Amino acid sequence: MDDRLRQLMHLAREHYESHEYDKAEPLLLQIVREHRGFADMFNMLGVIHHGQGRFTQAQEMFEDALKINPGYTEAALNLAVTYNDLGKYKEAREVYAQAIATTCAQPSKLDPFARGKIANMHARTADAYTGVGMFEEAAREYRKALDLCPTFIDIRTKLASTLRDMGDKEAAVQEYLQVKQQSPQYLPARVNLGVTLYSLGRAEEARREWEAVLVDEPANKSCRMYLDILKAGT
Repeated sequence: MDDRLRQLMHLAREHYESHEYDKAEPLLLQIVREHRGFADMFNMLGVIHHGQGRFTQAQEMFEDALKINPGYTEAALNLAVTYNDLGKYKEAREVYAQAIATTCAQPSKLDPFARGKIANMHARTADAYTGVGMFEEAAREYRKALDLCPTFIDIRTKLASTLRDMGDKEAAVQEYLQVKQQSPQYLPARVNLGVTLYSLGRAEEARREWEAVLVDEPANKSCRMYLDILKAGT
């Protein structure tokens, strides 16, 4: 590798890692035009194209990366996500299964793009299970999503609601409390925490949650109704 190419690659990576994709893209395109042997350059281009909504081009880049390095887990997972976005669900499942089967990589080592997109794939599967009342399967998929992205509070809130619907209210409370700790301003979790506490007979704790929501969102009709019900029952 000559010094000019080494410098180009270094600069492209710097821009990419700083999320300066508008600066990274022309450099990456120049590199892959001149030298087609660097799988990571194709993978970075694929991530950039995907973020621009250019899914077909992203697919081509990830496929090129895997032609160079068939064991490139990040590119395989990125390709699975892109297939899914293109409606190629069978191909997405096959690539994902193969990537998981042939790697020992931990989720924390995956590209954040792949990690987040795959977490959302699990969450969508869980939503489908919830819709037909298959709560155990849904909870399993929500947990898979949270293993990848534990800070996704909307998914954790859905897990909590699923656990509540399964009858495991104490576990649901713990999940809602974790969301509250991560993001006190995420009101859907606090509203539902109040509902779950009330169903456990913990009325005063429920009241505090609903009143706290109304401080941030005075027009929240659900909380006003719940508080009215609580008042009527005392």
